[in-house]
Amino acid sequence: MKRGNDMRDNIRVSVLGDGGWGTALALVNTRRGNKVCLWSVSPAYARYLDKRRENSKFLPGIKLPKTLHITSNLDEAVAMADVIVLAIPTRHLRSVLIRLKKLPYQGKIFVSATKGIENKTCLRPSEVVYQVLGRSVRLVVLSGPSHAEEVARKIPTLMVAASKDSKAAEFVQEYFRDPQFRVYVQSDVVGVELGGALKNVIAIAAGVCDGLKFGDNTKAGLMTRGIYEMVRLGVKLGANPGTFFGLSGIGDLITTCSSRHGRNLYVGRELGKGRTMKTILGKMAMVAEGVGTALSVRQLSGKYPDLQLPIMDEVYKMLFKNKSPRDAVSTLLSRTPYDEWKAFNLSYFKSK
Repeated sequence: MKRGNDMRDNIRVSVLGDGGWGTALALVNTRRGNKVCLWSVSPAYARYLDKRRENSKFLPGIKLPKTLHITSNLDEAVAMADVIVLAIPTRHLRSVLIRLKKLPYQGKIFVSATKGIENKTCLRPSEVVYQVLGRSVRLVVLSGPSHAEEVARKIPTLMVAASKDSKAAEFVQEYFRDPQFRVYVQSDVVGVELGGALKNVIAIAAGVCDGLKFGDNTKAGLMTRGIYEMVRLGVKLGANPGTFFGLSGIGDLITTCSSRHGRNLYVGRELGKGRTMKTILGKMAMVAEGVGTALSVRQLSGKYPDLQLPIMDEVYKMLFKNKSPRDAVSTLLSRTPYDEWKAFNLSYFKSK
């Protein structure tokens, strides 16, 4: 791309969130030559990271460069940044934004790297940002198939930066990319966010298949039907259906349903083995966003009586109604057979 007047050799980036994904994005920007600050909500853990130079809790085995500044001072992190990356679990995003609202954030570009849907409000992360900080915020959504462990180890990764502000998206594309981290741009914020959130619910179902020791046939069929459900709900909420067949949709779904790093896949596998949710979540240091998203999807689907989301519905029942995985599978397989394309309107794509 051509370098406009706002392009320069490097920029200042503050990553809010010391989890694996936030740390990985901080490393990407450090490699790119940007001046980077990593913010932790915990003063004690920020001191640990600064001294140890390894995020042993969320991204073990990866050394943090000395050039990466680490702080628990939100004022400091916001003040130094041209770009503020939000790598915060969905359930904590609003509370951090409320703190941030009191600071001089105006004029900065925000990058949302949060994949989920807020419970009760059913808002996507970008909608939470706009609700708290106002519609004037320049916001870009960054999503795609991207396990933090692989990004941190410089394994080639493809992402998409989505925004209605094309210049902001191109700015992020330019300054977040390096030879191992390729970034595409597009404008469908709704579809990109929903793809990154809904695939986690399907990944829990895929994990259940593993836990029950089903085979590749089962998982492939489940993933395919899962994409159908993602498109159905996405279209209801205003997304471009084609987005779900891109990096943030089927790309992210494939990664999440097959990788040993997948937290949502792990939840499903443990469910399939007969573990309780209390036991499963009690052993996890990182957040499995699909659990909260399954609840939000249930709340959203209630607004559309004609909407068929059988897989996501069964995931909700396993997570929150203690339905046994085998009973959930039985329910899905015993549904009345019908034409493959029923409840999936192919006219979605005719004008795209």
